[in-house]
Amino acid sequence: MTRIKFGEQFFEAENNETVLNTLLRNNMQVPYGCKTGVCQCCLMRSLDNAPPEKSQVGLKDTQQKQNYFLACLCESEDDMTVALLNNETSWLDAEVIEKTDLSTNVILLKIKAKEPLAFIAGQFVNLRRNDGVIRSYSIANSPNSEHELAFHIRILPNGKFSRWVADELTIGMPLSFSHAQGDCHYVAGQNEQPLLLIGTGTGLAPLYGILLDALSTHNHQGEIHLFHGSRDASGLYLEEKLIALTQKYSNFHYTACLSGEVHDKKYTPGRANDIALQNFPNTTGWRVYLCGQPEMVLHSKRAAYLQGASLKEIYADAFLS
Repeated sequence: MTRIKFGEQFFEAENNETVLNTLLRNNMQVPYGCKTGVCQCCLMRSLDNAPPEKSQVGLKDTQQKQNYFLACLCESEDDMTVALLNNETSWLDAEVIEKTDLSTNVILLKIKAKEPLAFIAGQFVNLRRNDGVIRSYSIANSPNSEHELAFHIRILPNGKFSRWVADELTIGMPLSFSHAQGDCHYVAGQNEQPLLLIGTGTGLAPLYGILLDALSTHNHQGEIHLFHGSRDASGLYLEEKLIALTQKYSNFHYTACLSGEVHDKKYTPGRANDIALQNFPNTTGWRVYLCGQPEMVLHSKRAAYLQGASLKEIYADAFLS
């Protein structure tokens, strides 16, 4: 067995156990999302040995050289001393200003930061309870002078954080959050480029922020196509607002997709990613955003690339919630 040093504590890793699972098994509060290496929420740094190569897949060269690694992919081969990123230890203070049901299992949570903050629509932050429980959530709004952040939180039956949001968190309560992270965001300067946005479940959250940023802030002129998928209609929780945006902006198009039974002609039957890429078999020159379940993101990233999209123009955010 190998030993993992985190802070001032040592933990023994079981055979074939990842660093992330070792820390979680020992009740260490570390951020994570998809657990498959796609979302990069669990990015950490090795302070002594170089981490296994497979734990650095998808990271930038500069990150690899600084011994950054994805804890969910890292099965330690030797004893390791690991740490969260520097900005993970710097927490900002906020207050809950809104909590609204978007559907039977999705809550809109809005917080207001105590001081000015910098973020780009589509990035994510880590939210932290007073007892140290941490979860990562994408930002569902664009930057604003009020220093507000919005999140779409799916309530999981046994979710330690999401159930607390649903049952105990109230307006006016304090909540800590990290600095914004992530590369899945609107890129200014290519105003005419067509955008393809594909999301499942609460993967809509970053896409909604990106959409508002593109249309309202940057006056994007290129065609924007959003495909949002769910098993049933209750998962299409922003349907009315998105339809209203199609009426306001002629270059924005919204397709609601259902992978389960379809009883209304306004919904397109099938998986959102399959429908989107069937509708646009040539993605050359497009900027593609993929947000939602890890399997969907990985499959769609490969498909969009094979259909012409440059890897540099494909932005992905995968997570379980």
